[in-house]
Amino acid sequence: MNRATAQGPLDPSPQDPEVTLAERWRNFREGVPSALFLLGSAVVLLAVLVLLGMFLAKVASHDAIGQADTRLTRWFAAHRSKDLNEDTHYTTDAAETPTVTILAVLVVAGAALAWRRWREPLLVAVAVAGEVAIFLMVTLLVDRPRPPVPHLDRAPPTSSFPSGHTAASVALYGALAILASERARSAVVRWLFAALAVVVPVAVATSRVYRGMHYPSDVIGGAILGTAWLFASLRGVRLGVAHHWLRERAFGRRRAAARGGSLP
Repeated sequence: MNRATAQGPLDPSPQDPEVTLAERWRNFREGVPSALFLLGSAVVLLAVLVLLGMFLAKVASHDAIGQADTRLTRWFAAHRSKDLNEDTHYTTDAAETPTVTILAVLVVAGAALAWRRWREPLLVAVAVAGEVAIFLMVTLLVDRPRPPVPHLDRAPPTSSFPSGHTAASVALYGALAILASERARSAVVRWLFAALAVVVPVAVATSRVYRGMHYPSDVIGGAILGTAWLFASLRGVRLGVAHHWLRERAFGRRRAAARGGSLP
């Protein structure tokens, strides 16, 4: 490749596995390698989460894992207070579907207008939309009841496993941290978004357990979903970038050959 070094997390370097895969799929149309990689990653992640959810719901519900889950949810319920109820309500709002959707749309549109290229907005769109799609499929296949404590929120008609709020917060705020690492010139801004990518999901996960909406294992499952899919989204975009570079170089060589010249 003619790119000697990577310039950011979305720019693959020549020795990266995404480049090897792009070389193998060089003759595919643009976008196809990324789509295939993301589809395969989604299927694998879906299978792993369904198996984990089934184990928690059907096998481990009465053993040490299930008992620990229940004890922790009851401990949180027993230590509720008016102030914490209000604080966790606002914390949960940071990962509610309307919040995540509006933020994602604004970031996708803003990134596309500001930077005039597809990789940054595509990362956010794929990370958020893919997380939602996998989450919904998992909840359709895993039917885990909500914890046996009073619920402070209205329970949605989805399985308790995994926590969609936790997964969405990891995917969205993690993607924002990647964009900040890619584009922000200020180290303070980069560190701020990196901190948000950790603090917000942890706060959201704790709030969901506190409010009686999920077991601790549910929010762990949500964190696994959000983290794994964000990583897959990043690699999928990098694969698309590498594939574009390879095809661009090949096209340039064909044009030069047709004109009787050569590339430098």
